[in-house]
Amino acid sequence: MASTTGPAAGSSPDLSAQHADVENPDVENPDVENPGLPDLHPSLAPLAFLVGTWRGEGVGGYEGLADFRYEQEITFVTTGRPALGYASTTWWADEPRDGRVPGSPLATETGFWRLQDDPDSPGRRLVEVMLAHPFGISEIYVGSLDGTKIELEHNVVIRTATARDVTRSVRLYGIVEGGDLAYAIDMEAGGKPLQPHLSARLRKVG
Repeated sequence: MASTTGPAAGSSPDLSAQHADVENPDVENPDVENPGLPDLHPSLAPLAFLVGTWRGEGVGGYEGLADFRYEQEITFVTTGRPALGYASTTWWADEPRDGRVPGSPLATETGFWRLQDDPDSPGRRLVEVMLAHPFGISEIYVGSLDGTKIELEHNVVIRTATARDVTRSVRLYGIVEGGDLAYAIDMEAGGKPLQPHLSARLRKVG
């Protein structure tokens, strides 16, 4: 995978600074009347700005875990149905550690994003995200859309008996300066409180 913009090699990633980058994204109003995607279901027009391939670098960390850098590729695709297909893959991008070297696979997640009317608030749209992870967890997020800012509150976690002890997480996505897609993920796991876990800034490459 080609190198991407991010902290200089050997530098310590600053998770708090990277997280702050997405706290105030540019809240723009995308052209929902003419998104230019013939296969896009009409109900998904407000999410058309996500469609494509995004690539960049992020930082991760957690209580008891040293901060680290990673590379990521996210793809949103139209399905012809009222849901966007979603896939994310990450790779290690830091100095060799714990058996990992640059390019070592880290995490993948796949799923679907859709927009639905809020049954409790007429006129409001809900963003619903369904994700599956290879380590035994499936998640459902429900959140809000404001222009190009998406706030997802974790709703349901389904775990196998051998899965990691992930209790809750929240996500914030937004288009930031320069048209990049930035996000931040906070997680509650292993009996530890909700705290910053992952954040990245990705450039559209396709």
